[in-house]
Amino acid sequence: MKLLRRITEKITHGILFTSSMVTSITVLLVVLFLFREGIGLFNQTAIEGHLVVVVNSSNPLSQLTSKQVKDIFNQDITNWKDIAGTEGEIIPKSIDDLAGLFTEEELGTDFKNLPDLIEKYVKENPGVIAYFPETYLKKDFKGKLIPLKKISVKEFITGTEWYPTSQPAAVYGALPLILGTLWVSLGAILLALPIGLITAIYMAEVAGQRFRNILKPVVELLSGIPSVVYGFFGLVVLVPLIQKLFKLDVGETALAGSVILAIMSLPTIITIAEDAIRTTPRAMKEASLALGASHWQTLVRITIPFAKSGIIAAVILGIGRAVGETMAVLMVTGNASVIPHTFLEPVRTIPATIAAELGEASFGGTHFKALFALGIILFIMTFIFNMLVETVKTRKT
Repeated sequence: MKLLRRITEKITHGILFTSSMVTSITVLLVVLFLFREGIGLFNQTAIEGHLVVVVNSSNPLSQLTSKQVKDIFNQDITNWKDIAGTEGEIIPKSIDDLAGLFTEEELGTDFKNLPDLIEKYVKENPGVIAYFPETYLKKDFKGKLIPLKKISVKEFITGTEWYPTSQPAAVYGALPLILGTLWVSLGAILLALPIGLITAIYMAEVAGQRFRNILKPVVELLSGIPSVVYGFFGLVVLVPLIQKLFKLDVGETALAGSVILAIMSLPTIITIAEDAIRTTPRAMKEASLALGASHWQTLVRITIPFAKSGIIAAVILGIGRAVGETMAVLMVTGNASVIPHTFLEPVRTIPATIAAELGEASFGGTHFKALFALGIILFIMTFIFNMLVETVKTRKT
């Protein structure tokens, strides 16, 4: 029997060890994959590899940023003086524009004459800037190829525009998405914190045992509702209400996202805070009451200070829940990648951006890597929140 028990214990130990190792290695591999794909965005240009940007050989321009390319082809920049220092009208041309300048006879079968025609057009028009597939670039092209500046970490984080499908060069500025995520999360915590804390105090110190046994399962049930259901509720009920109440053109705003996230964060905040409050030693409460303090004085001066670490941990975990939410926020915030100034404006968050765009991004392309870079930022944000929780939990009250 002893031998069989030892063998059973060894097998059980091996299963538990293997399970923990497989889990740890899997998590590590996921993180490594995230960083490998995301870091690949940097030190490369935002133009797809098969496209080239050219100008006339007399043009003094030597390099462009992705934003400058976007502004040129959107005609926000119309004079070379703004970027090259020389006076002259900018003539932007795409591959479709270039092909439309010539007849079918001139283009030839399968556009075989297009490289020569492009070279001739660029040579004859000093103000032109054109982009086209590299296959139509002659080996001895007489114009000038313009390289784009490589994407840097600083440019990616501090950039204020997010246009991943802009042609010929995409613009990846994550600042509006970062601020949108933090803005919606801040609003959610401002709404959820007082409600959650009051509810936790009531459940732990005021409510009777029978009512507590009913209320606690109801609160915990909220965490089991799928986020898409919250999203539908927000889209059908909350968004029209906000639009009507504040007389807005659209109701999909940061406020709508904050309210939905606040509701979704409440179970986390209430459950953890209530458990922390209930762990206050009974002897401390009785000592306070014995010295003449009232029930409310004991609650304010003894119970809550003792449970402070648990309450702060509940708040931070609630923030982490809000930061990582995807579907509900995607449905009610309007998905506008602009820097928010008020809660009554549409915003876009990092998780919503990844969910909305990853299916459309070509595997291995710059857009694909930019979304993984956003994933790195989100990972760092949630990691910081989790570290704060651990720090608070281990700190003495």
